[in-house]
Amino acid sequence: MPGSPGTTETPARPPRGADTAEPTVAEAPLVDVPDEATRLVIQRGLFSGPSALVPEDLYAQVPRGAAHRGRHRLELAPASHVTTNTYFGRMPATYWQRWTTVTEVEVEALVTGSGRIRLMASDTNKVWRIVAAHDAVEAERGTVLLTAQIDRFVDGGGLWLEFTTETGELVVEDVRWTVTAPPVVRPTTIVICTYNRVDDCLNTLEAMVGDPEPLAVVDAVYVVDQGSDPLESRPRFAELAARFGEQLRYLRQPNLGGAGGFTRGLFEATAADAAEQSDVVFMDDDVLLEPEILIRLTAFAHRTTRPTIVGGQMLNLLHPGHLHIGAEYADMERLLVGQPVPGALENAFLLGLDERQMPTVQDRRVDTEYNGWWSCLIPAEIVRAIGYPLPLFFQWDDIEFGYRARAHGFPTVALPGAGVWHADFGWKDWDEWHRYFNLRNGLITAALHTGFSVKTIGARLSWLFGQYMIAMQYGLSATLLQAVEDFLIGPEILHDGSATAATEIRRIRAAYPETVARPLAEQPDDFRDLQVVRAAPEPRRMGMTWLKRAVYQVAGKATHRTGLVPAGDAHWWHVSTFERAVVTDMAETGVRVRTRDRARMRELTVRGAKLLRRFAAEGPAVAERYRAAQPVLTSRENWARLYGADESRAE
Repeated sequence: MPGSPGTTETPARPPRGADTAEPTVAEAPLVDVPDEATRLVIQRGLFSGPSALVPEDLYAQVPRGAAHRGRHRLELAPASHVTTNTYFGRMPATYWQRWTTVTEVEVEALVTGSGRIRLMASDTNKVWRIVAAHDAVEAERGTVLLTAQIDRFVDGGGLWLEFTTETGELVVEDVRWTVTAPPVVRPTTIVICTYNRVDDCLNTLEAMVGDPEPLAVVDAVYVVDQGSDPLESRPRFAELAARFGEQLRYLRQPNLGGAGGFTRGLFEATAADAAEQSDVVFMDDDVLLEPEILIRLTAFAHRTTRPTIVGGQMLNLLHPGHLHIGAEYADMERLLVGQPVPGALENAFLLGLDERQMPTVQDRRVDTEYNGWWSCLIPAEIVRAIGYPLPLFFQWDDIEFGYRARAHGFPTVALPGAGVWHADFGWKDWDEWHRYFNLRNGLITAALHTGFSVKTIGARLSWLFGQYMIAMQYGLSATLLQAVEDFLIGPEILHDGSATAATEIRRIRAAYPETVARPLAEQPDDFRDLQVVRAAPEPRRMGMTWLKRAVYQVAGKATHRTGLVPAGDAHWWHVSTFERAVVTDMAETGVRVRTRDRARMRELTVRGAKLLRRFAAEGPAVAERYRAAQPVLTSRENWARLYGADESRAE
């Protein structure tokens, strides 16, 4: 039977989970397949997603002919071509060469029928080459083994499979990518933090327990429920708990935000002696879960050359063919997060082609500086070395922890091909109560990880405040001021895990009607007052434009009395030309009515000017206090106090 160097075919093994049966002998010289105990599965070859809500083309594409793409089984008709040069179909070889000790990967598949199987590779510039190939001729469910060296991928490149048929049919199933196993495979714990998202969380658990192979790499699953609508009140939860058995640990606690929920699982997983502690995978409750991510994150972490935070990437839930960002960094003194690392994919349409008419894949390796906690693996060694997350409630907790790990010599890798679908950030409105935490916690993170230039940070705060005011976002302006005031209180503001701050900012914002999105049908206006008014192009001279808008508002002048402003046009330089702007919420489920209020404008402007002067004077000393308090804030003892746990368990 024809083949190529580096290619072998062996008798079929029984499918995972199947009863043992007499193997079918393939039509090729027989070789010994390494004992599975010595091999580590780093990813499975999947041909479709976990749900009909996601496109199959993210897994395998059919450039020619016809093929049936099942989850673990691919059936090609004659004269067909299927490629896995896709987001979930590729092995990110460049990341494995950079961060692990792996030098070779094997791809094993059960093959029936006639056709050609090629193991392909690419380089930094997406130029492909054939690494290994095998011709199947009327094979009877035999095992094909293809091998590739991980030796030419320092700057970029990946590996994938391609299948072609001519006159015959070909069936490929049970594809496994494996590398040599490490001497010790550490246990892994999953932590899901949830707050009143019962159905979303149950769906995530359902997806997890419904795929036994990824779940088999997990020691325990913690669900930390901080909501007033508990999961345990649903019959479906009891059914799922029975399926998980002892693997599921359900905890109830007061709401301490994402930071408090995730850290509770981390706290429990690292309670034992060092030799028995687990790595931890944080998982958001509201994702559309690809269970495969558990195999890919844990396998990569097992082979890294040093303890490494291994992050899953985020795909957009409403637009499932789009990748949010491939690798990111934070500009802390400008309070900016989610900045794309040069060369990283950003809001990329993974099913399209790039400017060279080549697949949209991350061939060039890009190194991230942190990873969001929608799905992220944290080794226990890192926690022992740097402490636990800060009690920030949420927002910036993942960023601060990632930069703290980085400062101690522990990298973060955002692993391509390891992704979950999460609610699109672009469809979330910034004018929400959580903006308080984004601003306050950004200041705290900047205090801990930068020189804390009050000139740079103060200029950024002033510019944001000016934008919000001129755009008639008085509640958002008050939110910013409250965030700065609370930052200046110092680390004492974190004493209760920020639970009080979460309640207080909602109370403050309730006084500002434009902070609430309402159905458009509730607007009592004559429809002629709600004509859509689009924005002009972005001004070339932002400062002068802002000054002009401010003068007009003080003078009571306006270009438009009222109108409807689409979410994509709700720039400050446009909304500020209205007396009353009905602005579409970013979620496009309702509108927010912004109305000029000169009394509020004066009150907030005076308060803001005084506060920013105070920030310039007190900021450096307050930053020093946060730095001094960090070891206590991130200690196990502090979190034990917040949880009311028995501190005798602390190390």
